[in-house]
Amino acid sequence: MNLTDLVKSNESSIVDVRTTEEFASYRIESSINIPLNLVPENIENLKKMQPLVLCCAAGIRSGQAMEFLKLNGFNQVYNGGSWQDVQNMINS
Repeated sequence: MNLTDLVKSNESSIVDVRTTEEFASYRIESSINIPLNLVPENIENLKKMQPLVLCCAAGIRSGQAMEFLKLNGFNQVYNGGSWQDVQNMINS
């Protein structure tokens, strides 16, 4: 299953790692916000939510979060890029 199919299947959790302020301005309706700096303290919750599709403003912070989670044993975590990229996957 490719990333777009995973996002559209509603089997994944979309986690936006932007700041709370950024998330409040615009977001994917079904996403949850866990700012990048709070990802380490949310590992146990995130484990229960796999597969995870991470997004942010441009894909950089979501890539950092993905690498951190993979180093901590996650195997169903994907970098969706920007929140707009993931929204486009949902709408495609």
